[in-house]
Amino acid sequence: MVLITRGFTGENTDMKALVTGCSGFIGSHLSDKLLEHGYDVVGIDCFTDYYSREIKEANIANALNHKNFEFVEGDLLDMNSYPEVDYVFHEAAQAGVRKSWGKDFEIYTRNNILVTQKLLEFYKNKKTIKFVYASSSSVYGDTELPMKEKTSLNPVSPYGVTKLAAENLCYLYWKNYGLPTASLRYFTVYGPRQRPDMAIHKFVKAISNEDEITIFGDGTQTRDFTYIDDAIEANLLAANSDSKGEIFNVGGGSTISVNELIKLIGKTLQKEPKIKYIEKQKGDVTDTLADTSKINAEINWKPKTKIKEGIKQFIEWYKNQMKTD
Repeated sequence: MVLITRGFTGENTDMKALVTGCSGFIGSHLSDKLLEHGYDVVGIDCFTDYYSREIKEANIANALNHKNFEFVEGDLLDMNSYPEVDYVFHEAAQAGVRKSWGKDFEIYTRNNILVTQKLLEFYKNKKTIKFVYASSSSVYGDTELPMKEKTSLNPVSPYGVTKLAAENLCYLYWKNYGLPTASLRYFTVYGPRQRPDMAIHKFVKAISNEDEITIFGDGTQTRDFTYIDDAIEANLLAANSDSKGEIFNVGGGSTISVNELIKLIGKTLQKEPKIKYIEKQKGDVTDTLADTSKINAEINWKPKTKIKEGIKQFIEWYKNQMKTD
């Protein structure tokens, strides 16, 4: 059953959207796509030091040159109010599973839970069409495959715990205040502008430079990779559907092991990878695979880009970046 009520058709519109974390990987792509479809966009970002500000500024270079884009630099938790908008796309978060342990957990609690609660509190009585929250497959932990939205959730990292907590906040603001929310559980999104600390980016860089790749574990662990264009489409469809208070998996629909991924990248680059295996890290799940039957049935979304094509497109982008740097 398809519940689409409004479409992103590319025509001009009077609608206005807020994108938090607008200079990040997914947030910048989402901002560009909304602008392309004629939306007024307010982007907020505080440029945390998780990775280079220069990279983030490059991410939003196109948006900054668009007449319908307004950029606000600031910390969401320190702001007294937020813009009046029709849509909220909450992409801002403290990323990274491995860094979420120990003393850094306070940062994750602040940027992933407290910020989400403050946004929900502000928009709970506004005429918001949809509040779309960027969740993560990390909420599942190690569980049976494929991972379904109704699967028991047992995150194995502090990062996963904070994403699940914020996801629960979205539901309770829908349940108690009627704020129409949608939580999207991303499964390893990749593509142009991907963060430099993420696996595909690191692997492509290392193999290109003929450097050694460090693998945590034996490389047989598998991931469900989702191409950025597919993830953006899921956001737009979720925002413009009749679904409220729902949670959706956003996954590529197939798995590939780390060893197979490295082999694919090496073949595409026509270079032989150099690999070093070390001990598995705490918080890393063994395998992921999304069951996307719910999102397909309810908002008519399905992934379009296969991993082979997605890797090819990422490598083309990476090479172009190297030419301009």
